[in-house]
Amino acid sequence: MMGIKPDLLCWHVVFFLYFCLSLASDIATEIADYADVAKRIIDLAVFGAAQNRSYRRLADFTDTIGNRVSGSENLNMAIKYMYNAMTQDGLDVHLEPVKIPHWVRGKESAVMIVPRVKNLAILGLGSSVGTPPEGIEAEVLVVQSFEELKHRASEATGKIVVFNQPFVSYGETVAYRAYGASEAAKVGAVATLIRSITPFSINSPHTGWQDYQDGVKRIPTACITVEDAELMWRLSKRGQKIMIRVTMAAKTFPDADSFNTVAEIKGWQHPEQVVLLSGHLDSWDVGQGAMDDGGGAMISWEVLSLIKDLGLRPRRTLRTVLWTAEEQGGVGAQQYYNLHKVNISNFDLVMESDLGTFRPEALQFTGSDAARKVMEEVVKLLAPINMTKLETHGEGTDISPWMQAGVPGQFNPSCLGSPSVWRTR
Repeated sequence: MMGIKPDLLCWHVVFFLYFCLSLASDIATEIADYADVAKRIIDLAVFGAAQNRSYRRLADFTDTIGNRVSGSENLNMAIKYMYNAMTQDGLDVHLEPVKIPHWVRGKESAVMIVPRVKNLAILGLGSSVGTPPEGIEAEVLVVQSFEELKHRASEATGKIVVFNQPFVSYGETVAYRAYGASEAAKVGAVATLIRSITPFSINSPHTGWQDYQDGVKRIPTACITVEDAELMWRLSKRGQKIMIRVTMAAKTFPDADSFNTVAEIKGWQHPEQVVLLSGHLDSWDVGQGAMDDGGGAMISWEVLSLIKDLGLRPRRTLRTVLWTAEEQGGVGAQQYYNLHKVNISNFDLVMESDLGTFRPEALQFTGSDAARKVMEEVVKLLAPINMTKLETHGEGTDISPWMQAGVPGQFNPSCLGSPSVWRTR
């Protein structure tokens, strides 16, 4: 996140242009007229007083607050912190109340006891139930797919199922983390350990949310490292018996009170029309939440700051929403959608940054041919930061309700790590 951060500039330039466009017939000429404005935004962020400001804000935020898991006091502190910081920045800020899950990890451990003693690094998955206090000790069944589990269902009863699924892509492979526990429970497993959803590991387990299926027994579930999953796969292929003891003190408490944090700059011509950009404030509990998603939150704030600092006036309202409880499945965002969908026709563009903030490579876009022509002209103004490529497709947990409701179009400033999503008419 250090340096000039051109990924921020993608947002600043493209958003301001979208706010200001009158959508005249000669769109190419109109967009070209904003070349000076785009240069002012770039110069302020790269060379001016705002240089590295978002990084400094992120460092102070994460150093002060730390992790921000849903339902925690740290998340409450983070919301108060951002409300005060954006208010002091001169923005119009308010909080919108929501109810969110409250799951606590507790102490957890796992050890392989046969064929040899080896401690296993684990991270329990969000919403997992705990084990009895003495833990669960059982033989292991290692499989590489749901299909293999079905074929070997008769072997699974009373065992701990270890999923050693190959990593294909996050979108495809994450199904094992999300549904592995319930699929294993259907065939009589007593717990699941799931290979972390990542192509790279340094003996580092990953966490994340998982979903129990209604009507299926809830069994403890955690992620293990790629290395340990591969180890147990090799042992099982040799026909060696594997025994593991898993202990997890995870608990789920009643839903907690929380807030989505909203800041905006009113449009001067069409204040009722909203262009929404966002990141989420919550994080998991085993890091600082700097990349997931402190960076996205700071970018969303910084867009408003730069436009305010330059005295620019958008035609449409520019609204930043910092979601709560995204990691639990976009809980805060879904409640925001439920509250505001009555005005869905006024939402012209929605965006989310939640896969990292890196060097930008392209803008991802899905929409009509007419909208694509607009974006083809807009990205030309990003030439100073070498970001003029226009691609297809984009996604985002928190903005998916709007997409599913038919809000047309989609923009994505695609950086290394594919971070963000933009949508437009």
